[in-house]
Amino acid sequence: MIFKDAPFVPMLFGGDINTYSVARAFYEQYQVASYVFGKFPSGPSYKSKMIHYTAIRDIDTDNTFLSTVVKFCLEHKDKKVLTIGCGDAYVALISKHKDELPGNAIAPYIPFDLMDRLQHKELFYELCQSHGIAFPDTLVFKKEMDIHFDLPFDYPVILKPSDSVSYWEHEFPGQEKVYKIEDRQRLEKVITQIYEAGYEDSLIIQDTIPGNDEYMRVLTCFSNGQGKVKMMCLGHVLLEEHTPHGSGNHAVIITEPQEELMEKVKNLLEELNYVGFSNFDIKFDSRDQTYKFFEINTRQGRSNFYVTASGFNVARYFVEEFVNHNVLPFEIAKEEYLWLVVPKKVALTYVHQPENLAKLKRLFKEKKYVNPVFLKGDMGLHRTLRMLKQHFSHFKKFKTYYK
Repeated sequence: MIFKDAPFVPMLFGGDINTYSVARAFYEQYQVASYVFGKFPSGPSYKSKMIHYTAIRDIDTDNTFLSTVVKFCLEHKDKKVLTIGCGDAYVALISKHKDELPGNAIAPYIPFDLMDRLQHKELFYELCQSHGIAFPDTLVFKKEMDIHFDLPFDYPVILKPSDSVSYWEHEFPGQEKVYKIEDRQRLEKVITQIYEAGYEDSLIIQDTIPGNDEYMRVLTCFSNGQGKVKMMCLGHVLLEEHTPHGSGNHAVIITEPQEELMEKVKNLLEELNYVGFSNFDIKFDSRDQTYKFFEINTRQGRSNFYVTASGFNVARYFVEEFVNHNVLPFEIAKEEYLWLVVPKKVALTYVHQPENLAKLKRLFKEKKYVNPVFLKGDMGLHRTLRMLKQHFSHFKKFKTYYK
């Protein structure tokens, strides 16, 4: 791999495929190495040739995070340091402390009070309602409410935390990212488990929108420093992961524009004066032919390389806007491209709709696809063996958990 000097250095926080995807975007666009700080010596970024990886067990705590950034910025005082979160907790830390960071640090995020509001799903739904953006029928359950409340829609229902960051700070056996609840007895049991583990915030209970993974969409947007949307890339999700901790994580995406839907989101973001990357989870509801929004992530999503592969390199937006201060045009991704993190055979086995299967086969044949963790030149033995083990583990995972 060949590296070049640059007036900036990427400082990324997290340990999953999100950090590797962003680091790969920086390398492909600018041939620079990224510095990644995660909790454990594992994941796609660990032992990558284009990444300097540091494992710090408590990097997601205020004091350790702040001292790490300050030290790093002093060590690179001749460069701009792009501090980029690749998980909700890290994005919140950067936003919360951005006024305390050294002068050469760039924190491309909205103010913390707005971020905190948006990361609470119930507040996001209030914003959707005021902008004509549909979302599933929802009941917000608060800890102080009677557990024997009336449910205004039928089972099965979806249960998830309003505040995901706080939720994962209170672990318990059997904890899941999102729950699909089939009956009242399990609903009350899971609610009780969550609050007994120490979680204090609201829970979101929603009507289940029918349809498998192929009804899902993901929308990634970039807004400049003046709050104007400059890029939108909509992906048609064809397959998601189904493990308890990975439920809802994207596994297969094809770029697919839907301009009417995107226009509503553009208006919402610009009214908020939003800055930086945003990411939305959406599902098409065949009952009323509407796209319904689940949540906003105040960052690029873990599947962000689908955007880069579609011709809209995510690193370029960070650098051109916040380092070079260039004027960017508004663009919408329109060309089909396939992103996947599972073996081809898994995608072809578990994607069912004939139209989507035909697209998969065509894009495989045209070689218009990418798995971001496998990059030519970054295939050292230790990392490659770990990535291959993870890659082929999806055969067993889907056989076990896919229903």
